Amino acid sequence: MTRDGDPVSGVIPLLAVVGATGTGKSALALDVAERLDAEGRAAEVVNADAMQLYRGMDIGTAKVPLTERRGIPHHLLDVLDPREEASVAAYQPLARAAVEQIRSRGAVPILVGGSGLYVSSVLFAFDFPARDPAVRARLEDELDRLGPGALFSRLREVDPRAAAAIGPHNGRRIVRALEVVEVTGEPFGAGLPSARELWTPSVVVRLAAPRASLVPALDARVRRMWRDGLVEEVAALLAHGMGTTASRAIGYAQAAAQLRGALGEDDAIAEAAALTRRYARRQVSWFARYPAVDLAWDDPERVEAVLRLLSADRLSA
Repeated sequence: MTRDGDPVSGVIPLLAVVGATGTGKSALALDVAERLDAEGRAAEVVNADAMQLYRGMDIGTAKVPLTERRGIPHHLLDVLDPREEASVAAYQPLARAAVEQIRSRGAVPILVGGSGLYVSSVLFAFDFPARDPAVRARLEDELDRLGPGALFSRLREVDPRAAAAIGPHNGRRIVRALEVVEVTGEPFGAGLPSARELWTPSVVVRLAAPRASLVPALDARVRRMWRDGLVEEVAALLAHGMGTTASRAIGYAQAAAQLRGALGEDDAIAEAAALTRRYARRQVSWFARYPAVDLAWDDPERVEAVLRLLSADRLSA
């Protein structure tokens, strides 16, 4: 749909399913794709979770296993080695190309994920500011020596909007924002997606869950990841090698600390659960700005609601 919610004739809309971690985005996308397929209208999924780009990072990212994808094609899963650094600037053209390729086959593209900046880079008009490797290297060295708190305080002084959007714990994005400020002399916040001008006709669905229900579900999810073998998954990844981004992912950093003996299992699980809850709160704030249709995560009619949004006249080629 357009900004005002009106369909654009002749264009298959991009369906985006967004929301906090643990709200059932992947399951809804699969349910909708399966229903569309049953009606003779193909659909394909485009991943918008930064950590699911990595091969071998499955349990801790809640990646849908190949055997559970119901025959629905998925794009941009397992495309990076964990030693590589994920970049939203590199992701954006790949994701948009996947969307257009899916449309060219007459299928509905479904963008699914909770990495806010990655989702925004596809949905909204957004150009990436310049980079300077020397400035980036210096800031990353400061991040390693001083931690994210010191750099976040600096960012809050020079670019309050970016600081509010990024939060105090995402060291890599804090570094990127400070790099942009230093290189361009302009605030990074000025270049953040506005959540107003859509890149392409889109239907955006936002899944919501009450905190009283989501928090225990997230805690149980983290415990389940440990039971399902996250520590063993991390041990295999470490043997292969992990870059900065992959090694700092929630759950992976705590499992690695457990393997080093720096954290006991109970403490590792508790820390990962606390960070997951914090991350979910940031996601809720980020996606609140989107022009989206809200659906309850447990609404038994949520698939039907999405199908109504993707009505036949909006799917006409």
